[in-house]
Amino acid sequence: MKLFVLTRKDLLPEQRAVQSGHALAEFLLQYKTKWDNGTLIYLGVENEEELKKWIFKLDKKDIRYSVFREPDIDNQITSIATDHQSKIFSKLKLL
Repeated sequence: MKLFVLTRKDLLPEQRAVQSGHALAEFLLQYKTKWDNGTLIYLGVENEEELKKWIFKLDKKDIRYSVFREPDIDNQITSIATDHQSKIFSKLKLL
């Protein structure tokens, strides 16, 4: 199983790492997914607005995902995670 984590590139590098981890943990808790520590793919998006566009796309295609909002930065969306296996993210670059 592959897990995809989309994280904002407008955050500091150390924030990206932490926010990505939060989104991954949120996904595993929310969906009680049995993940065997398989492939983990971190992808970068420009900012919160781009994450919101991805949320819209995932909703429209009925793809499950989790959202992480960081309380320390006004509950902004910082990262999302999904286990969707199509090539929907093929144009995104690694974080």
